[in-house]
Amino acid sequence: MKVSILVADDDPHIRELLRFYLEKEGYQVIAASDGEKAAAMMEEEQIHLAVVDIMMPGKNGWELCREIRDAYDIPVIMLTAKGEVRDKEKGFKAGTDDYLTKPFEPMELLYRIKALLRRYQMVSKQVIVMNQTVIDRLSHVVKIGEESIHLPLKEFELLVQLASFPDRTFTRDQLLKLVWGSESESESRTIDVHIKRLREKFADKTDDFVISTVRGLGYKLEVR
Repeated sequence: MKVSILVADDDPHIRELLRFYLEKEGYQVIAASDGEKAAAMMEEEQIHLAVVDIMMPGKNGWELCREIRDAYDIPVIMLTAKGEVRDKEKGFKAGTDDYLTKPFEPMELLYRIKALLRRYQMVSKQVIVMNQTVIDRLSHVVKIGEESIHLPLKEFELLVQLASFPDRTFTRDQLLKLVWGSESESESRTIDVHIKRLREKFADKTDDFVISTVRGLGYKLEVR
């Protein structure tokens, strides 16, 4: 089965450019000229990844991204001319996995698409492998070589969330909702405390991964 990619952009030249490069790589392209049409296509077609422009008529990219994130478990790349830091912050808060500004190199977008699709395949795995570090989601154990590390439940779930999507930036609010639940009364400082504990526990044990602070946004896990 071909991987289907939704391209939502009101510029017909961008849609055709992406169709040319993506179909050349063997992907199936579903194109939409605005956010409303893109949302309707999401309901009708099986989409594996979405490339979303921000400034679209009817429904903008931020709104579309939030809808995709609420209803589907697929990666999203925002492809837009809006390159200010505050625009990127708004995009990541809406739930995008990656952010690429126009003008762009089509091959760079292809590399990012392939990387995101690989990372999303990890989500369904019960075991996450990062070099010599193995996270077993069933037994709730982290193994580094022969050593087993048992973490408190929330620390483990936070690590799993970050490790399931390497290089994806999560805001504190997103991590609170994903790990503690949407009804939780915990504050964003809770994330900072748990991140600090995770860093301290693994700092002297492995350099397989690092949990990085993304200034003004949140955190991401990077595999070395």
